[in-house]
Amino acid sequence: MSQGHRFHPTLLREYDLRGVVGKTLVEADAVALGRALAVHVGQQPEARALKRPLRFCVGRDGRLSSPSLHKALVDSIAASGVDVIDIGLGPTPMLYFAVHAMNADAGAMVTGSHNAPEYNGFKLCAAKARPIYGEAIRTLGAIAAEGAATSGKGHVDGFDLRGRYVARLREGLPAALEQPLKVGWDPGNGAAGEVLARLVATLPGEHIVLNGTIDGRFPAHHPDPTIPENLSQLIETVRAKRLDLGIAFDGDGDRIGVVDERGRIVWGDQLVALLARDVIARHGAARPIILDIKSSAACTEHIERSLKGTPMLWRTGHSLIKAKMAETGAPLAGEMSGHIFFADGYYGFDDALYAAVRLLALLGAAKRSLASLVDELPRYVSTPELRIDCPDERKFDVMRHVEAKLRADGASLLDIDGVRVSTVDGWWLLRASNTQPALVARAEARTADGLDRLKSALSRALGDAGLSAPRF
Repeated sequence: MSQGHRFHPTLLREYDLRGVVGKTLVEADAVALGRALAVHVGQQPEARALKRPLRFCVGRDGRLSSPSLHKALVDSIAASGVDVIDIGLGPTPMLYFAVHAMNADAGAMVTGSHNAPEYNGFKLCAAKARPIYGEAIRTLGAIAAEGAATSGKGHVDGFDLRGRYVARLREGLPAALEQPLKVGWDPGNGAAGEVLARLVATLPGEHIVLNGTIDGRFPAHHPDPTIPENLSQLIETVRAKRLDLGIAFDGDGDRIGVVDERGRIVWGDQLVALLARDVIARHGAARPIILDIKSSAACTEHIERSLKGTPMLWRTGHSLIKAKMAETGAPLAGEMSGHIFFADGYYGFDDALYAAVRLLALLGAAKRSLASLVDELPRYVSTPELRIDCPDERKFDVMRHVEAKLRADGASLLDIDGVRVSTVDGWWLLRASNTQPALVARAEARTADGLDRLKSALSRALGDAGLSAPRF
């Protein structure tokens, strides 16, 4: 039993560990996490049945703080008697791929994901890249606080998996596209840069890469492709160079952002609706296509009516979506945040580079522009995703109050993740964020007048709970 370690209370999130380096996240956290992960994984029945030492894959992104956190994590895991396959610098999906390819028992990625440069953290998975999240992350915190640990001398082997990973990505695209495409790419100086350079070198057509140098300061723009201003450079390039589309990634390459040839943003739920075309053709309607609760009715309507598929709304969160995919056998899923998951021909984890390859394959086979496919989706008007500041200790009480009032009023609602309220005009959503002290809201209607009525209903619900309406 070693000395116990307590993580900063804000570090342990629902889906990962994340904090501000030097304030809520320090190297001692990486050491404690390595020990706790070795204990936790070693306690699982499948690990107890092994006739070899545990084997973990570890990788890191390009943030300035990542090398030191990565070294502390690797050394701690090895000192716990676990063998380490160190894949070095690369995107988070390459770490998930490594866990599959190397038959590892767990994986740990040092990454701040799409957060600002001063942040960093850890994304974790078990064997076959099954997500470690929720209660399992809280268990890691308890193990660290107790000081439980194992000891030994695990081997550390560096392994350059980039070529093998790119080859696997390339399997998602036919060897010869009938319609070579002109594509702009923006990895945003994030961890996908080197892998992307290798990938585009193998692709037919014309490819322009912006901000491809990995730089943890993110000098070009914030590494989150779901924020429109972060796509402005890519949009300008697509328009100026008359490209067929533009594709962007977040800081660790597990979220995708897309713009069509007109420079319009194609959101994550819209991508799922488009990518579902050939997936449903192969798998039929019985297996669901999963979208998160914030997704547009235009996308569920398109999947159900035009593609004859079975859309399913589920809780927001990449770990929750992955778990639901495994439970239902869904071949495809996605979130508005740009996490796209393929179990059709792939492993079921969120990989923005693989989603990009599948999008190119779809466009090449369809011999149509991305804009023309997007224009086939039903038309709705909606608010953007709205965030309402609300302390962590209060946000769930607010949601309970809102839901109770809606039920008392006889509202038609879906309550799998907050409340999604349906009316004759459309729907509005209110849910508690799993990662921030905030509530998340959105509304969507067929008409502008209908949207105004939905916004008024949402504002009344917040007012009844003692909160101000968001700025629509």
